[in-house]
Amino acid sequence: MARARAKSSPGLRLRKAAGPAGAKKNVPAASRPRIITGEADIRDGVRALRRKCAIMRHIHDVAGDPPLRLRLAGFEGLARIIVGQQLSVASATAIWERTAAACRPFEPPVLLAMQDQHLAAAGLSRPKIRTLRAIASACADGLDLERLDIATDEEVHAALTQVVGIGPWTADVYILFCLGRADGWAPGDLALQVAAQQALGLKERPDKDDLLAIGERWRPWRGVAARLLWAYYAALKHKRTAEPV
Repeated sequence: MARARAKSSPGLRLRKAAGPAGAKKNVPAASRPRIITGEADIRDGVRALRRKCAIMRHIHDVAGDPPLRLRLAGFEGLARIIVGQQLSVASATAIWERTAAACRPFEPPVLLAMQDQHLAAAGLSRPKIRTLRAIASACADGLDLERLDIATDEEVHAALTQVVGIGPWTADVYILFCLGRADGWAPGDLALQVAAQQALGLKERPDKDDLLAIGERWRPWRGVAARLLWAYYAALKHKRTAEPV
């Protein structure tokens, strides 16, 4: 089978001219996004949100402390987001474990060399196989996922959404949970929209643009606000956890 190709765009690559991999020292400290690395950061965000927003105080009172939910960055982390889309937590975990076991090491050249039937046997749908191949192909063609940690949110979106099968929602979730940015936000997520509607007492579910505007009040901790809203959504649905949908 011919491997999937990424859309051709000069914005697809983060070029090596930015410095050696992982060289964050070249990024001015004032311009670096705050990163969530552990539970202490979540607690800091919750305290800040409770002080500034009565709505967040109510959400936290109902839902409690939200989970950390950090994932690996890079090819594996992005692939896991794709695998888990529109699935329950249990199903997503089972399919991911079978996929990772079938593709060892989990790297772009190894995945590209696999036959579709082997990926399908792990439980992957045809669209997800196409997207995983597109990501692997883009990496082979120069997309450097390891350098996205020093890119702006806009650059991350531009790089990822050039890959066939990746949309703004996937880029937002990658920013939130793989890059761990404290001010990440996913305005296109249905669960966040429903939770915001309930928390704010809105007559209609806010759309992506509405939720983007609503989220401004929670800067620079929108990433913690999102976690709180997902936990609130779960509490409203009498579930233990809520995943982005």
